[in-house]
Amino acid sequence: MILVFIIFYISSLAETNRTPFDLPEADSELVAGYHTEYSSMKFVMFQMAEYLNLITASSISTTLFFGGWNGPFVGRLPLLGPVYFTAKVLALIFLAMWIRYTVPRFRYDQLMRFGWKFLLPASIVNIIISSTVILFMR
Repeated sequence: MILVFIIFYISSLAETNRTPFDLPEADSELVAGYHTEYSSMKFVMFQMAEYLNLITASSISTTLFFGGWNGPFVGRLPLLGPVYFTAKVLALIFLAMWIRYTVPRFRYDQLMRFGWKFLLPASIVNIIISSTVILFMR
């Protein structure tokens, strides 16, 4: 289900307001929404909330698509489970940061076109393919 993971991860990046999708509050702008009104600890709380959202989205992606805490030798050494889970979450966070630093920001029309002409049809095709496979595998 690699297509589902790609759609889910792109959607989670959009939900967490990462750079390709951060249209309301652009970090690189001179006046960036709430950035001008808060300073010191209030600003830090907003930034921490954004990164906690990223950690949560990466944890959900790890649990749903990468087997969570499962990995080699977890049956013999159960303490490896949290290590594997943390490594997978950190890999997804690294992927999100990599996307942030390499993909330019979308305009509103590009974002709408991407959502309506790629993400929605890909999701519908995936539902149709998955349902037919489940129907014929019984």
